[in-house]
Amino acid sequence: MAERTGVLPAYLALLRGQARSQASYRASFVVDLLGNVGATVFDVVTVLVLFRVTGTLGGFDRREAMVMVGISAAAFAAADLAVGNIERLRQYVRTGLLDAVLVRPLSALPQLLLMELPLRKTLRALFGVAVLVVAVATAGIDWTPARAVLVVAAPLAGVVFFGSIFVATASLAFWWIDSGEIGAAFTYGGRDFTTYPMTVYSGWFRTVFTYGLGFGFVAYYPTLALLGRADPLGLPDWVGWAAPGVALPAVVVAGLFWRTGVRHYRSTGS
Repeated sequence: MAERTGVLPAYLALLRGQARSQASYRASFVVDLLGNVGATVFDVVTVLVLFRVTGTLGGFDRREAMVMVGISAAAFAAADLAVGNIERLRQYVRTGLLDAVLVRPLSALPQLLLMELPLRKTLRALFGVAVLVVAVATAGIDWTPARAVLVVAAPLAGVVFFGSIFVATASLAFWWIDSGEIGAAFTYGGRDFTTYPMTVYSGWFRTVFTYGLGFGFVAYYPTLALLGRADPLGLPDWVGWAAPGVALPAVVVAGLFWRTGVRHYRSTGS
């Protein structure tokens, strides 16, 4: 117990060091902070522009679709802030920095996440939350205690889900250093996929990403439950309430990828 108690201050020291380092050049930090929010703003604007030319998107009007956008934007931006730094793993493997991390008396994954925590992405996460708040406030939701819990649980589960995707795809670097493009297809591609109703997709693509990989349960099905709408794709209503549970198997799979990768890793010798 005493050993575990001593670990937390070490992680907090890493976090404080990163915060001081990134904030030491204040003007640069503020510019980065403002610049990084652009990606999420662009995602939201893209959906709004689509509704300038169409009244519905996949059977959902603008207010309904914006609930999905809000859940997806808040979840992904927060996951990117907390876990997105793990994408640097391939660089650490290539340069040998991972060797130094593994010999320290701390767990490797938390160290890697705190080494270069992208605090400049904080405003992006706050903007995503703001989009969600505005979306659910204007969507005409018939609020119940269960829906009040779901509107909080869904984005939090989305953070865990996207975080797991970041870790699982980054772990490919243990076998294939140049796996960045494949990882981005599932992280940033998954973000784009969850921004829209699943009804706009079709065929094997929808089957694989919505159900096989679980992206449909991040925002689409929780939104149906919040709005009290039946699923046009045919799944029962209770799926929307259970959708946040998809984060649990995602964590298990990510953990397996990570532990297997660490065991597979062979030092660069540097």
